[in-house]
Amino acid sequence: MTEQPDTPALHSPESAPTAEANAAELERLLAKARERYEVGFETLTVDDAPLEILQIRNMTGHLDRLIATNAIKDPLRDLPLWAKIWPASFLLGRFLRKLDPAGKSLLEVGAGCGVTGLIAARYGFARVTITDVNDDALLFARINVLRNGLADRVEVRRCDITTARFDTRYDVIAGAEILYLEDLHRPLAKFLTRHVAPGGQAMLCTDKRRKAAHFLKLAGRDFDVAEQPVGIKSTGDDGQEERRLFLVHRLTPKRTGATPAAPA
Repeated sequence: MTEQPDTPALHSPESAPTAEANAAELERLLAKARERYEVGFETLTVDDAPLEILQIRNMTGHLDRLIATNAIKDPLRDLPLWAKIWPASFLLGRFLRKLDPAGKSLLEVGAGCGVTGLIAARYGFARVTITDVNDDALLFARINVLRNGLADRVEVRRCDITTARFDTRYDVIAGAEILYLEDLHRPLAKFLTRHVAPGGQAMLCTDKRRKAAHFLKLAGRDFDVAEQPVGIKSTGDDGQEERRLFLVHRLTPKRTGATPAAPA
C-alpha cells in the first residue's frame, strides 16, 4: 500500500497486491514498528468475529522517555492518544452496522490505529479509507489492515483536515473522540461540508463528558444534527469496570447545505 499525502485513492483490482506481497509488507511494517516500540496484538471481538489490533506494550516506558526528553509540549497533541483502543471507536464501529453498509464508502478521520474503520469494513462497507495526521498512527493502521486481511477494501491515507480537499465524497464520514481540540472544530465542520456525499451523513461519537456544543453549532449551519445517547460498560485505566455514557452525533446535509467537493 503506497501513500499519497491527503489524496485517498484505492488500488484497482488489477493492481491489488498479492497475498504474498501483503504478507511481506506486513512483516516490513511490523519491523518498523518494533524499532520504536514494544508491540503486540490485542484481540478485539466484534460480534464473535475477532480483530487483531496492534498495541504498544511498553506504554509506561514510552511515556517516561517522552517526559525525560521534554517531548510533551501539549499533552493533547504530543501524547500517543492514537495508540489506544478508545471505547468510542468500538461503539461507533458497531453503530455503523445499522447504516445498510453494502456498497457504501466510508472515510474515518482522526482514526488513530483505525479501529472504527476496520469494524466498518467487517460489517460490509465496500470502500473504507482510514486517515490520520500522525505518522505512527498511520503505520499502526496499515499493520492492522494487513493483519486482518482487509487490504482489498481498506486504504490508509494521511489526511490533515485543515488543508485536505479531496475530489471524492463519501457516503459516511466517521470519527470517534475527535472533538477534544476546539481549534479544529471549524476546519472539521468545513471538511465534512465538502466531503459528505448527497444523501450521506457524518457519524461522530464522543464521551458525554467532552464538550461538543461549539462544534455542533458550527456544523448546524450545513447539517441537520441528531444526537443519540448510548451507555456502555468499559474497563477504566485502573482495571475497574465502569459505566459510561457516549453521544453519537448524526449529521445529515441540509438541502441547501453541503456542496460538492472541489477537485484536489
